Amino acid sequence: MIKIFKFGGASVKDAKGVINLASVIETTAEKNLIVIVSAMGKMTNSLENVVSNYFSNASEVDAAVSEVYNYHHKILSELFPNSSHPVYKDIQQIFKKLTYFLKNTRSKNHSFVYDQIVSVGELASTTIVSAYLSEVHIKNTFLDVRSCIKTDANHRDANVDWEVTQQQIKAHVNPKGITVTQGFLGAEDTNNFTTTLGREGSDYTAAIFGYCLNAENVTIWKDVPGVLNADPRFFSKTQLLHHISYREAIELAFYGASVIHPKTLQPLQRKEIPLFVKSFLNPLDPGTCVGKGVTLDPKVSCFILKKNQVLISLQSLDFSFMMENNISEVFNLLHLYKMRVELIQNSAISFSVCVDNKFNNLEPLLSELRKKFKVKWNEGVTLYTIRHSKPSEIKALTDNKLVMVKQESRDTVQLVIKE
Repeated sequence: MIKIFKFGGASVKDAKGVINLASVIETTAEKNLIVIVSAMGKMTNSLENVVSNYFSNASEVDAAVSEVYNYHHKILSELFPNSSHPVYKDIQQIFKKLTYFLKNTRSKNHSFVYDQIVSVGELASTTIVSAYLSEVHIKNTFLDVRSCIKTDANHRDANVDWEVTQQQIKAHVNPKGITVTQGFLGAEDTNNFTTTLGREGSDYTAAIFGYCLNAENVTIWKDVPGVLNADPRFFSKTQLLHHISYREAIELAFYGASVIHPKTLQPLQRKEIPLFVKSFLNPLDPGTCVGKGVTLDPKVSCFILKKNQVLISLQSLDFSFMMENNISEVFNLLHLYKMRVELIQNSAISFSVCVDNKFNNLEPLLSELRKKFKVKWNEGVTLYTIRHSKPSEIKALTDNKLVMVKQESRDTVQLVIKE
């Protein structure tokens, strides 16, 4: 059976990373593989800068493109000292197409333009990886994923046409041998323009191939040993989770843990395809398995922390009850101002919501809310979500801190704390 390997940007951020990717494939000794690769390092961010300049600072577009090209050229020169190697022309061709698009497109559709430009990151990274694997005698086939994953025209968050995609994957992918292709990308089924799959799109790509090919398993290679029960940047003691059930992983992701996005897990869960999260630095270590069976192994508390949240508390101006019509109006405004809702709590005459002000729309939101409600708010609060917690752990978290909201259910405790 075929297996799916997905390598993120951190794993191929430089020449050493590409060399290590080849080493992982050699070490694991897998013969039938789909290798899905993200853009190198922070190249998606750099290409987003190209998009920004295209719309607002045209004089800087060439410099922004040159920065992206030079980054890839440096990696090429370290991997392929012979500058006459065909891969140099392949990369030049990718950037020629980008330059042509930038000079000739008249589209003002930001999301459409974004997808055509940002896709260069994945196309360049996979071109380099495929060529290097061949250079070190790892035979492989390069696949343009846009010939397989067909979507609607909802650019930047395209919806997959599963029926057509399955047909295309079966038609284009050889289940024997190693195939190198891109994460994150697709193409409109009608006009064939490039689309992207939204948040965690490369992981999602791995799940799509896994589902359509009935893969034995999917492995996501990261710079960590697997999934931990807490973020080591904020918690001094963390534990590796050896096994997580699909449902538990979806719950953790819903509350904000950087586990695996639910849209990646759902197609794998349907066919009970195990998902592994492993370290590309120690490829033979077991890592974490997300799959069927026991909820958590070991059964420990899992801590999720979100800083710089906003707690908004509302009361109706006439002290009437906070009923469905009032609450629906609040949610319409939260949607309008792109406020991600992290927690809600309401009583007969009050309604509180903890939101992530990611797009800096707090002031206009508050201005609208004041028209119908008495409004109080606190910025810079921290939201803790603890799954399978112990009372002693909650006490340790809240000692000498102001707890503004506490919610508790059978498996989950959420705390909004002013630190």
